[in-house]
Amino acid sequence: MKNLFLSAAIVLGGLTSFASTSPISNTIVKTISVQEEYTEIKLEEVPAAVTDALKKAYPDAVLNKAYKNATSQYKLEVTVGDKVGSLYANADGSWIKK
Repeated sequence: MKNLFLSAAIVLGGLTSFASTSPISNTIVKTISVQEEYTEIKLEEVPAAVTDALKKAYPDAVLNKAYKNATSQYKLEVTVGDKVGSLYANADGSWIKK
């Protein structure tokens, strides 16, 4: 009889763990991106200070495209080896982290 009550208690105790519900949390993430307007320019229009800084920092880099915004910041699309990326610089050739 003790075994019957003990086994019934174990079975009921095991079933209660399955019946418990976990709290549901809704996480809403809103991403707001502020994008500066860059307009494409000719490669010849990039200031010499910027191209010199590019040659100094990345001697093997190939400048593919160049963009300029209203505050005279430049976005440079470059290829170094097999990697393609974007670099940002001021008109004086100093790099900007973005």
